[in-house]
Order: sequence, then C-alpha cells, then structure tokens
Amino acid sequence: MRALLVVNPNATTTTSAGRDVIAHALASELKLEVLVTAHRGHAAVAAEQAVLDGIELVVAHGGDGTVNEVVNGVLAATGGRPGDPLDGPLVAVVPGGSANVFARAIGLPRDPMAATAALLAAVAERRSMLVGLGRADSPGTDGRWFTFNAGLGWDAEVVASVERAREAGREATPTRYARTALRQYLRERRRPCSMTVEIPGAAPVEDVRLAFLSTTDIWTYLGPRAVRTNPGASLHTGLGVFGLRDLGGATIWPTLRRMLRSGGDPRGRNVLRQDAVPFVRVRSDEPIALQLDGDHLGGRREVEFRAVTGALRVVV
Repeated sequence: MRALLVVNPNATTTTSAGRDVIAHALASELKLEVLVTAHRGHAAVAAEQAVLDGIELVVAHGGDGTVNEVVNGVLAATGGRPGDPLDGPLVAVVPGGSANVFARAIGLPRDPMAATAALLAAVAERRSMLVGLGRADSPGTDGRWFTFNAGLGWDAEVVASVERAREAGREATPTRYARTALRQYLRERRRPCSMTVEIPGAAPVEDVRLAFLSTTDIWTYLGPRAVRTNPGASLHTGLGVFGLRDLGGATIWPTLRRMLRSGGDPRGRNVLRQDAVPFVRVRSDEPIALQLDGDHLGGRREVEFRAVTGALRVVV
C-alpha cells in the first residue's frame, strides 16, 4: 500500500526524533513518503495531490488542525466521496497535538507510538470504518469540512488569540487556553455578539451569544478532562448544536460546571441544545468569528452547517 505521512513539525507534542521513529515503523509495512509541512494549508494541498497521484493512505501526524487539513485535501481530491475499503483513499491519524479530539473520538491511543502500532495492525487486517463529518458553507467562501467541532463567537475568538500566541513562540497549553478564555469572556460581556440560529422544524432562536456545532459527544479536552456540550452526539448521528443566549454569571458558571462533569449534560433556561440534527444555519448582522477544528477562519455573517454521514473512511 502506498502511503503519505504528513507531519506538522510545529504541533504541540511532535518532535523530529518521534517523527523519525514513526516514519521508520510505517515504512516497514508501507511504501511510505514523508512530507513535513512548511506553512498553513500545506497539508491540505499535499493530501489532495497525493490522492490524485494514486496514494491510497494519507496519515496525519499532528494536532487537530493538521487532521482537518488532510481530511479536506483528501475529500477535495475525491469530490467529497469517502474512500473504498480496499483501494482508498484512506485517512489515518497519529496524534501529535495537545487535544487530539478527533483521534480520541475514533478510539486511538493518545501516545503516538501506541497509535502507530494500532495503525499498522489495522492496515494488516484491512480494518477501516466510515465516520460522519460536518460541512460548513458561507456565501462568498469555499466550503470546508470539520471533523469534530465548529464555533462562532467567544470560542472562535479564543482560538484566534491562542493562534497569535503560538505564532509568537508560546506553547498552546491547557492553562493558556483557560486564561485566554477568561480574558475573552470579559470582552464578550462588554460587547456581546448576537446571532440567530435556525434548525429545521423549530422556530429561529434569536440573540444567541455563542454557538458550537459538534460531530462528537466531546467538544474538546482540557488535558485529560473531557468537556462535553452535547453528550448525545456522535460521529454517526448528526450535529450537536449548543448555544447560550446569555453570558452572565448565573448562566455561564453552572453551564461550565455541567460541561466539565463526567458525562456532562449542560441544560438551562438560556441554553440552546439539540444532540443530533442534519442542518443548522447561523446568521448575524455583523461578522462573527468562526473556527473549525481549532482553526480560526475569520468573520462570517452567515454559515450553513450540515451533517454528512459516512463522509470519510478512516483506518482504525
């Protein structure tokens, strides 16, 4: 099997020594090529070209942003069609970031070496599965797939701020995310955004202050701790929708406590939540920050999100 290993050298837990060990292990069983990304978007371009060149397996070694780029590149090459279980193209993940939400969602070990061993075993047994993804489309922009979550408002502003810190050479630790989230929360309280969320079969919900869309039950991780917004969501059931209509202390602190509990189950008078929907539209009079899988995409006035079941074939 021909394979391409796409490595993000700037991912939080990726090292050159670890990359070499992983590449050596994969090369023992695969006809392997290795690409080390040099800039944002490089992984998507490389993955798309690899599939067009006949590569059957694309392995992402990095964080969730690297996985997102690889997935978008592979599906761009196939016209949005999932791979064949024998001929591909297939996608695999070797975790190398700080959260690795998608990798954990498909049951991979957090340790890169253990994940590599699991990948080789799955390849030997020709074991793969179809997973659902989310798709985000906005007027005037190219659509984009996301593997586990999308966020509008506070969440996306946090992502943008952490991205700027990483570009300045600072590490993206759970503590940095928490501090950034608190700082951005105070800004949002002073100038809250306002969105309208439309879900088929329900009345539009106005004055939403933040909105999350998830393909998994876990929205993100703070180190080992899972943060859940939609415990009924999964990679096979549609999108989880979560929103808040108020950011005051009486809403935000009880909601955060519930999100951090084992199992999670955030509810409340100002909480908007549905766990499995096929389509969501979010509108705003002013541009609202958007992030997909932890990648900040700038401001949007309107975004349509849809669930696509069986969108991607992954080796697992």
